[in-house]
Amino acid sequence: MVAEDVAVGTKWRLAKRSLQDVLNALKGRGYTVLGPTVRDGAIVYDEIGVLSDLPVGWSDEQEAGRYRLKRCDGETYFGFALGPDSWKKFLHPPELRLWRGERDGNGFRTTEKVEQSPKYAFLGVRSCELGAIAIQDRVFTGGLFVDPHYRALREGVFIVAVNCSASGGTCFCASMGTGPKATSGFDLALTELPDRFVVEVGTERGAEVLTEVPCVPAEAGDLDAAEEAVGRTARNMGRRLDTADLKELLYRNLSHPRWDEVAKRCLTCGNCTMVCPTCFCFTVEDVADLVGKAAERVRRWDSCFTTQFTFTAGNPIRQSAKSRYRQWLTHKLATWVDQFGTFGCVGCGRCIAWCPVGIDITEEVRAIRQRDGDGPSEGSEKK
Repeated sequence: MVAEDVAVGTKWRLAKRSLQDVLNALKGRGYTVLGPTVRDGAIVYDEIGVLSDLPVGWSDEQEAGRYRLKRCDGETYFGFALGPDSWKKFLHPPELRLWRGERDGNGFRTTEKVEQSPKYAFLGVRSCELGAIAIQDRVFTGGLFVDPHYRALREGVFIVAVNCSASGGTCFCASMGTGPKATSGFDLALTELPDRFVVEVGTERGAEVLTEVPCVPAEAGDLDAAEEAVGRTARNMGRRLDTADLKELLYRNLSHPRWDEVAKRCLTCGNCTMVCPTCFCFTVEDVADLVGKAAERVRRWDSCFTTQFTFTAGNPIRQSAKSRYRQWLTHKLATWVDQFGTFGCVGCGRCIAWCPVGIDITEEVRAIRQRDGDGPSEGSEKK
């Protein structure tokens, strides 16, 4: 049966094999479908053509400083939490050429225009990642100055979200109000059950795609099972972060001894910023070829954990690991609120799992809260 009365807000039952029809409908509309797949011992995002490209039958184990894939029972398509990739790498690429100039006779010919962007469909976007995309939308397009490269990539992205039916050991999205159920920002949202999907239509564009897919209206049993799966995930969340009065807590504890303790462990490698789906810092480099015929300006991801990031007037402003970790955490959970009106953390837990020494942002906040007010009240060390 093909759903002919599909409308925004309606919910449908979809056989698992019919997810291929969703892929076909998207590809038929000119989308490059990107989704999760297994590569190099992790689940990463790449182009998806057929259902067998998905991590069928795979799950993962995540703890502080630890990530492992494992086989799971049944034919689950989305039975994992999150890998190191985020959708940021497609919308805010790790490297982007901004400008290029080439010698042309006695002058130069320049290229500055934004090149035509690919037409992406994201498959398997978790609720926390929807929150991260919304945060980057605010950063790059929500203010007075709009990033034309981000806007060109972001416009027209089709999003198929997946409600989480399993939580990872480092997840704490329930604490941040970003999951585990997708409530907005998607065209279609899937909840995976053992033998079927429940699909919610989020936009008119999503409804148009679903009309090409064999499905039937979801029944009460389908909806109850989907709610129970998401509720179980929320109850089994691996971590928790108390956000009450969090901004003020961090502001009044800039000299807390916990910063010294975490600095002894932190390698300042920047892994946490690379895997974070909301970190957006970058550097701009000018590069010329060796014969002087061409030059270009390139934007690359950068990290506030590098000394060069704050290099000013001959010296880095934040010279110590303490000052750099404190900058990162207080930006995520305090100054980000002042800048953009929301936390810069969505509770995905990647920074915990992919930290080589297992530093846990939820534990650092808990330690500061337990000893609120420790340390000198004046003369806080800035470097």
